[in-house]
Amino acid sequence: MTDHQKPLDSGFGAHTIASDVLSGIDLTGRRAIVTGGHSGLGLETTRALTAAGVEVVIGARNPEAARSATRDIPNVTVDTLDLGNLDSVDLFANRILASGRHIDMLINGAGIMACPETRVGSGWEAQFATNHLGHFVLTNLIWPLLEGGARVVSVSSAGHHNSPIRWDDMQFVEGYDKWLAYGQSKTANALFAVHLDRIGRDRGIRAFSLHPGKIFTPLQRHLTQVEMAAEGWLDDNGNPADPTFKTPAQGAATQVWAATSPKLDGLGGLYCEDCNVAIRAELAGEPFVGVKAYATDPDEAERLWRLSAELTKIGSH
Repeated sequence: MTDHQKPLDSGFGAHTIASDVLSGIDLTGRRAIVTGGHSGLGLETTRALTAAGVEVVIGARNPEAARSATRDIPNVTVDTLDLGNLDSVDLFANRILASGRHIDMLINGAGIMACPETRVGSGWEAQFATNHLGHFVLTNLIWPLLEGGARVVSVSSAGHHNSPIRWDDMQFVEGYDKWLAYGQSKTANALFAVHLDRIGRDRGIRAFSLHPGKIFTPLQRHLTQVEMAAEGWLDDNGNPADPTFKTPAQGAATQVWAATSPKLDGLGGLYCEDCNVAIRAELAGEPFVGVKAYATDPDEAERLWRLSAELTKIGSH
């Protein structure tokens, strides 16, 4: 079997911005859902897609803030979506289904990072529930509108290097670590794309995951300045200190590329970074580059899918 998890000639790189990815591409008439499409990388994604003619539906926990942030962007609709509340996900999905309109792109980008220990749903750890289970349910519920040609993009992170799926204590009952919890949720995002692509490809649904890069966005809202300085992201005065950080427009580029690039036609289940298919981590030679084997393992992906379906009572495709 050919291993497609390796870079191709994308023509882009780490410094590419989202609008560059779509240069010369007319997507008029296409429809996209972007969760969290009003903030950080999501906002830049919305800007780029709408400029190329895409009609974007934004799912946002705070719809008023989302409408304010996107008031000057055409072809945007905002709807209420709290990914940590499956009743909210169900209501959002039902409204999308009621429209009966095909979805060409689903960009599952909303998420939380390194938050204090929080429980949602049936006692689920909040990062796993919000970043993975909420998107798992949403994708499965709107499945009929994805069939016939769609890309589902799961925004993962190099943070997946921090932790595989913790099958023995997935919900951190035996002690919470916010970075391990974040890492597990990002591994889940990557595995979700692997199995979704496997079961969806015969119905025209292809899936990708990605690392957007390091970017200062509201995602860091749970981190203190001291913590970010300790990571080397900020200097002692609170100024950016890591030259590898991207701008939001650069950070949004890979998800836009994954959602639209003709270079990915016929492919799926791949993890991307820097507007390309990522190298395997064991070949990278440096930390937090590429994708870990456990995040692309089809058996792990199927096991996670089955468990997610059991937890949420959804997902029998």
